Amino acid sequence: MQLADKVAVITGAARGLGRAYAEALAAEGAAIVAADLNDCGETVAAVESAGGRALSTTVDVSDAASCEAMTSLAMDAFGRVDVLINNAALYAGLKGARFEHLDEAQWDRVMQVNIKGTWLTSRAVVDHMRASGGGSIINIASLAAVFGLPYGLDYVASKAAVIGMTRGMARELGRDHIRVNAVAPSAVMTEGTEEFFGEKFEKAKAVIASNQLIPRNLETEDLTGTIVYLASDASRFVTGQTHMVDGGSWFL
Repeated sequence: MQLADKVAVITGAARGLGRAYAEALAAEGAAIVAADLNDCGETVAAVESAGGRALSTTVDVSDAASCEAMTSLAMDAFGRVDVLINNAALYAGLKGARFEHLDEAQWDRVMQVNIKGTWLTSRAVVDHMRASGGGSIINIASLAAVFGLPYGLDYVASKAAVIGMTRGMARELGRDHIRVNAVAPSAVMTEGTEEFFGEKFEKAKAVIASNQLIPRNLETEDLTGTIVYLASDASRFVTGQTHMVDGGSWFL
């Protein structure tokens, strides 16, 4: 197993990609801390039913005390944190509009969760990673950050910031043997994507697939291999990179 004896904290783990990451890392031997504002009971049950170890906790990634409590729980339960996946983000349920008509309160909340949340969760774990000799932080960005998704400038800006943060953090943390990488998928066929596109979901699926070199839609299992790779020692000399998992939509 590639992640035996590792401990992974995954935010936004209640459903969709977060749950898929939890199951994939657990299958490779990692103990999982599934964190979300929503209940992660189904994620924990899925991991445990497959023979893995997991616990759940409630976290608001935009709140520093909440992030510290999440990390303290992980340390109390498992004694270390080796992997952090910054997956929590506002996406499903966002109201799209031309940039000049976006709701200001929604803009502020997207920045609080998608950018500040990535900073706060990373800040909460980094000293523990240093103490254990290193680790891997995986930030979930998006194709939207480089393609320029129209009618979603708040989301686009937040995910572009995640890519910039990844590069800056990697330069700061390399001497501590903490690797920081980003994964930038195209639209993944999850509940969140369906909610984001609403009644235009089927049309969006067709358009997205037609613009890819691999002309099919991205499923959760298409991403988990990259996540496992970045979490494991197989990527021990890889840091500061943004890995596009998008069927060949964009070359970075």
